[in-house]
Amino acid sequence: MVETIILNNVKPHVFAGPEMSGSDVWGREVCFERGKVYLIAAGSGKGKSSLFDFMYGRRGDYAGEILFDGKNAGTLNPDRKKELRRSHLGIVFQGFRMFPELTAMENVTIKNRLTNYKTKRQIEEMFEQLDLSAKINASVALLSFGQKQRVAIIRALCQPLDFLLLDEPFSHLDEANYTVACRLIAGEVKKQQAALLLTSLGEPYTFDYTRKMCL
Repeated sequence: MVETIILNNVKPHVFAGPEMSGSDVWGREVCFERGKVYLIAAGSGKGKSSLFDFMYGRRGDYAGEILFDGKNAGTLNPDRKKELRRSHLGIVFQGFRMFPELTAMENVTIKNRLTNYKTKRQIEEMFEQLDLSAKINASVALLSFGQKQRVAIIRALCQPLDFLLLDEPFSHLDEANYTVACRLIAGEVKKQQAALLLTSLGEPYTFDYTRKMCL
């Protein structure tokens, strides 16, 4: 179990000088705690996706330290990094990052097989709730942006979680699917007593936030 993620003076290498002023995150000490909800708001180009890439371990082009329960992510061995992503740290990427040649269900199943966290029926129920039953065996390459976003949300919920990172997760959803997606996410986060971190261009979401901050 991971209880805290601390950013210690983290700054992207591409950001320097005046751009950092006014940020609640970059160049600060920030502690994200398990069980709490955080909104990170910023305009385009301020580094929302970069922040989550750094935390998830996809990129290392930053100064400072990211600490998981006091341990520097930059010093963790590959097996520990894989374990963090498999059992502690979930994410919905802004660009979805799915295998376009596979079906929607296959993309979700690849993730679920790592821990067998959800049953096949539970996954099918999420597809039904998000109005995706007709697309469950469709190639991801043929799905709309909104459909891909819903599949990405389902995939992110198919693992044990201490922290869930959602990068502008509702940008392509209509009101009905947005409501269902929020309910699914809130239910899973509550069940696992996980932290929820969401990025936004500024619009609020229907969650009870512990803290709102700006990049």
